[in-house]
Amino acid sequence: MKGSNGKAQARAGAVRKKTKNPQVGSGGQGRQALEGKKPTPKAEDRPYHPAGKRKAAAERYAAAGGRGNSPQKGSPRGASGAARRSKSGDESEIVTGRNAVVEALRAKIPATTLYIAARIEVDDRVREVLKLATNREIPILEVMRPELDRLAGEGGVHQGLALKVPAYEYAHPLELLDEVIDRGETPLLVALDGITDPRNLGAIIRSTAAFGGQGVIVPQRRSVGLTASAWKTSAGAAARTPVAMAPNLTQTLKALKERGVFVLGLDGGGDVDLPGLDFADRPIVVVVGSEGKGLSRLVTETCDAVVSIPIESVESLNAGIAASVTLYEIAKLRAAKS
Repeated sequence: MKGSNGKAQARAGAVRKKTKNPQVGSGGQGRQALEGKKPTPKAEDRPYHPAGKRKAAAERYAAAGGRGNSPQKGSPRGASGAARRSKSGDESEIVTGRNAVVEALRAKIPATTLYIAARIEVDDRVREVLKLATNREIPILEVMRPELDRLAGEGGVHQGLALKVPAYEYAHPLELLDEVIDRGETPLLVALDGITDPRNLGAIIRSTAAFGGQGVIVPQRRSVGLTASAWKTSAGAAARTPVAMAPNLTQTLKALKERGVFVLGLDGGGDVDLPGLDFADRPIVVVVGSEGKGLSRLVTETCDAVVSIPIESVESLNAGIAASVTLYEIAKLRAAKS
């Protein structure tokens, strides 16, 4: 670049300046960066470390009453009486549909608001819902159907009713087992391994209730929780069938085995056929894997037996259907031996 006198001028900042008297040493510059850091926190004190998460979960569990202690006064209970722990904090869920809402109110699930469509067609279920909500002093809001459509979400069917409930509180798997044994019943539980579709969860809860099962176990990670969609698909069965959450499914299954429960995995390549199970009358937990990947390796290694359902003309069954068929067969065999 040339100036007005025709001489080239250097671009500002392009020339490195030289110092006649260079400094000796750093003169203290960067001293802070060289200072020692604080001691590395223990793994359990780091919130994002698995050990830290386990510690936080243990503290939350202890705050909720702890295993083996009496539930805190006023804590919500399902129809079975199992204390439940919250998975998603204080986030609320919307239960939609007449059957789901009436079952939730019958089971005295905590609810904060009942939404009812203006000019709704009143039937016996609607009358019962209004009576139960009034007796429990639950606020009732009459809204237009577009508002109910928004609450139900895309594809949701509300049938003119929606119930706002706190986030579902999950049972502890071993406490759930203890309650079943205390009632003098033979345990029949269902555990899910990698099920991510809430509709499958809802269908499995419904089948568990229909065929004498006492509860469902879901893993804390890589699994669906009891969302409003699962509530809806269960047709209200979630109100009377407790759902427990396992921090680690493999470890939970091992703990159940130590308590005498037979762990039965479902897989198309199983080495035992479902019809005529010899051990159907034993305490059982049925483990259902995802449709795509099936049971995980660690869970498969933990199972006492892996059972397959003989089928023809199709490659595999939907997870919910496979669970239903298995539960029906176990219930039939138990009834024959009783």
